[in-house]
Amino acid sequence: MEIIIKEGKELESILENICDEYQISKNDFYYHYTEKKNGLFNKNSVIEVKVMLKKDILNYIKEYLEELLTNMGLEVNMETMLREDVMYIKIYTDHNPIVIGKNGNTLKALETIVKQKINTEFNIRPYICLDVEDYREKQQRRLEFMAKKIAKEVVKTKVEAHLDPMNAYDRRIIHNILSDFKGVSTISEGEEPNRHIIIKPEV
Repeated sequence: MEIIIKEGKELESILENICDEYQISKNDFYYHYTEKKNGLFNKNSVIEVKVMLKKDILNYIKEYLEELLTNMGLEVNMETMLREDVMYIKIYTDHNPIVIGKNGNTLKALETIVKQKINTEFNIRPYICLDVEDYREKQQRRLEFMAKKIAKEVVKTKVEAHLDPMNAYDRRIIHNILSDFKGVSTISEGEEPNRHIIIKPEV
């Protein structure tokens, strides 16, 4: 996978130059940067930027997952999609329940492994959503139904509700579905893995 490396004095100028040179937009890539300090009093410091295209990261994840699941003795096919800055990978195998696991625990573990791999290799933290046999889509509908039901109770009772701890992707689903729900607001509180959502009544 190609990693674009550029140096310069100002971060925004470097990013704009990369966009011009490669005919891409800032929405097409991830980046991280480091400042190299040189000379007396660091007057000659430069910024080094490493850029990775999102489509390349998504393909890297696909190949990594294929290797993992094939080593588990599974026959694998995948569909990938990038939407609203979330990387979706839909997995099809000859033994889907094995990949999902009890209460989706194996699927969650796979997702954690992939995120750690990407963070270790490229120093980035993209939103990644793995799905098997539409399990996550069904889970999303359940979360949305639960969130609306609890929000109605919060509006009625004026008492805030603390939800169970959940991962960042599930929290994002609830924040999004209740963003336009009249009479409540949502916040995330706590540290991982116990970070959870609080649905608050609006005063």
